[in-house]
Amino acid sequence: MKKEIKFVVELDKDNIPDKILWDAQDKDSPGLAPTRAISLALWDQGQRNTMRIDLWDKEMPVEDMKRFMVDCLGGIAQNLLNSTGDEYMATQINELTDKLVKHLEKEFKQSNKA
Repeated sequence: MKKEIKFVVELDKDNIPDKILWDAQDKDSPGLAPTRAISLALWDQGQRNTMRIDLWDKEMPVEDMKRFMVDCLGGIAQNLLNSTGDEYMATQINELTDKLVKHLEKEFKQSNKA
């Protein structure tokens, strides 16, 4: 059975993402839906390296971008554990994400005091 995930990126005149839309056959509601960011990693077997596509639209707040990056790291830790069973690496990544969450919480409190 064919499965598809589709991304549509609309660019402004300076080639900056203005809108990012996505769709997938398994998504709850059919049709293109907006999102603020995409982070996609591809493994190039021939070169034995990772290629990355990271996009965010120009309306995404910096605070949300930071949270998105921390969430991505947490997902990487879980995926690593599930796919390889390497508890050490997953734990190290999770410890980093815990530190980053505390940093973001502190940053958020400071910005709300201003």
